[in-house]
Amino acid sequence: MAVASAAPGSIFCKQLLFSLLVPILFCDACQKISLRVPSRLQAETLVGRVNLEECLKSASLILSSDPAFRILEDGSIYTTHDLVLSSERKRFSIFLSDRQRQEQKAIEVVLSARDNKAPKKRHTKDTSLKRSKRRWAPIPCSLMENSLGPFPQHIQQIQSDAAQNYTIFYSLSGPGVDKEPYNLFFIEKDTGDIFCTRSVDREQYDHFSLYGYATTADGYAPEYPLPFLIKVEDDNDNAPYFENKLTVFNVPENCRSGTSVGQVTAIDLDEPDTLHTRLKYKILQQIPDHPKHFSIHPDTGVITTTTPFLDREKCDTYQLIMEVRDMGGQPFGLFNTGTITISLADENDNAPYFTETSYITEVEENRIDVEILRMKVHDQDLPNTPYSKAVYKILQGNENGHFKISTDPNTNEAVLCVVKPLNYEVNHQVVLQIGVLNEAQFSKGANSQTPTMCTTTVTVKVKDSDEGPECNPPVKVIQSRDGIPAGQQLLGYKALDPESRNGEGLRYQKFNDVDNWFEINEHTGDLRTLKVLDRESKFVKNNQYNVSVVAVDAVGRSCTGTLVVHLEDSNDHPPQIEKEVTICRQDKDFAILKPIDADGPENGPPFQFLLDNSARKLWTLEEKDGKTAILRQRQDLDYNDYHVPIQIKDRHGLAAKHELTVRVCDCTIPSECRMGAKLERDVKLSNVILGRWAILAMVLGSALLLCILFTCFCVTAKRTVKKCFPEDVAQQNLIVSNTEGPGEEVMEANIRLPMQTSNICDTSMSVGTLGGQGIKTQQSFEMVKGGGHQTLESIKGAGQGVTDTGRFTYTDWQSFTQPRLGEESIRGHTLVKN
Repeated sequence: MAVASAAPGSIFCKQLLFSLLVPILFCDACQKISLRVPSRLQAETLVGRVNLEECLKSASLILSSDPAFRILEDGSIYTTHDLVLSSERKRFSIFLSDRQRQEQKAIEVVLSARDNKAPKKRHTKDTSLKRSKRRWAPIPCSLMENSLGPFPQHIQQIQSDAAQNYTIFYSLSGPGVDKEPYNLFFIEKDTGDIFCTRSVDREQYDHFSLYGYATTADGYAPEYPLPFLIKVEDDNDNAPYFENKLTVFNVPENCRSGTSVGQVTAIDLDEPDTLHTRLKYKILQQIPDHPKHFSIHPDTGVITTTTPFLDREKCDTYQLIMEVRDMGGQPFGLFNTGTITISLADENDNAPYFTETSYITEVEENRIDVEILRMKVHDQDLPNTPYSKAVYKILQGNENGHFKISTDPNTNEAVLCVVKPLNYEVNHQVVLQIGVLNEAQFSKGANSQTPTMCTTTVTVKVKDSDEGPECNPPVKVIQSRDGIPAGQQLLGYKALDPESRNGEGLRYQKFNDVDNWFEINEHTGDLRTLKVLDRESKFVKNNQYNVSVVAVDAVGRSCTGTLVVHLEDSNDHPPQIEKEVTICRQDKDFAILKPIDADGPENGPPFQFLLDNSARKLWTLEEKDGKTAILRQRQDLDYNDYHVPIQIKDRHGLAAKHELTVRVCDCTIPSECRMGAKLERDVKLSNVILGRWAILAMVLGSALLLCILFTCFCVTAKRTVKKCFPEDVAQQNLIVSNTEGPGEEVMEANIRLPMQTSNICDTSMSVGTLGGQGIKTQQSFEMVKGGGHQTLESIKGAGQGVTDTGRFTYTDWQSFTQPRLGEESIRGHTLVKN
């Protein structure tokens, strides 16, 4: 099978663009048209198309003389049912009618049948039919976009070698046939001719990949599917256009010739890399048009400057009317236009200048923080930018710092102020030279020189005024020894009258003297001490004591000065130390002593530490660095407070004795220090681990002793006054417990004896019958230890009588019971060891 060309025609209609067409339109003055068609036509088959407008432009009625054909308004002829041409030619007419003009015309159509060979059937015994690859191959094919027809338009023909011996039917598949866009192509199944039914836009479909098929009448495929490509040839139907409707470029003024401004780009939808998309750029117009400052590269679209004379102050914006044309810029190429805006960026190429060459102003003497002059400047650069904002400087005449100049941010004016009082007696006028610059540095343009600073002269006249006293200098320092007694004279503060240049007629007053050290002489300003001058006073800072003095003239005008009394240090304070220190055994076994000397460094350390002979048996003292010392135990001491006499001397031998209290404690930090009870200390010192039997023995011994004490309370109370326990005393002081745990800590509130109440238990009960019998009260009782005896009354001592009837203090009970609790503890230890 091979691809064959279309059959040649005779006379072509003037609308036809291609020479190989299946439908042949004979334009015989709308009288006769011949079409070549297959001998067999199926229903709804496009037979051909005629140009009806050549015969009648406005036909309102279109009819066919043969009902086997129907005519559409565009001149397309379709079959209404399957049709077989019995003879070689078939004739019918198309009638056109215009009712408004009363015109009628007829077109004769002659259909010529093509020669078709009788179909050959493949015999079942014919086994020699095989797929052939020799001539069944694709041939390139193209289609012109935007074709004007007529349609259907023949574009290609495919054939199979098997058609020489058998009947072959052809078919197509792919985009444009059974895929989008549908019904763009069709093939005559008997001949293999491929037709296009309408025009194609290459920008939408640039090619079509189709498959052709060849099959016999019984469905056998002697050939493989034939892939072939239909390429849509480009037509220059799209004009190029600029990518951005409005483009703005920025370029600095005074830039050099050849500086790149920007690049414009255009888009052409036609086929790339063809003449249809070969674009050329051109500047049609520059606004303003003189002088010409810009050019464009025709191929790249890059805009550059052609002169170095771009001046923003003359023209800040330019517009360029651009053209882009395809076909390489040929006159027949399609084109489009656009507008480019070029803005010139400002540079500091114009120096500011004063509106006046000199200024004169005046100010009263002794005035400060007052505005005396404003000066305007002009600058051609862009307003409110660093290129035009002014910066003013006083170049000459302000060596004493009397003036300050600044810029008003709203008006850009220079504001000249007096910040330090002027003295008419010193200067009657001051001449200032002032310069002005911009915030940004000056730039040197390609066509100009670097601008220079503009200057002006300001003459400030000082007006004389009657002034008050003058305190100059404002701070005066005098030297004095530390420890001067009261009543001593010191040189005071002196003020002057600026008119007479002396201090006559001035009166002095003390304005500030925080510790009232001095009194001031009203006429001379000299000082007299009221107290001993002490450098170590809390009112002295950095060896200085300040006194403020006010000088007043006859009319009440005044000035204020400060007199600084600088005190020279003397060695009048011995080293001091804290009176109490704590040694925490769990942390360290020594204490660090840090003395403080209120005198200056020249009368302070290094210190010398001396330990009293009475304390050397228990303590050692080591000097560390001349500023501290380490107090250490010679041996482990009991937890208790100890008094350690110590003497500390400064570098000049001024010494002080201190009674240092040292607390030895079982703690980690001093704030946790608590002195334990003697029982606890004895247990720890004995280094004996108490067992449960020892603890039980201690508890039982303590309980027995409490019972004895309770009996003593009752007997003592009975002897002093007839008293009995209140109803709830047993509930308050006796707790029934079946456990052997330790009782609560004995506090003074727990051993208070019964107060005088109504006798609710007058019946005496003997000791040992607590189960419901009365307790027999006695006048006194005593506890015997060893060969002697001791009573509670004897422990209280003379002069420590009972403060309340039947009541003893907690200290009395502790002094009485503590030695006996120690005996019980020792018995418990012995029991444990045994």
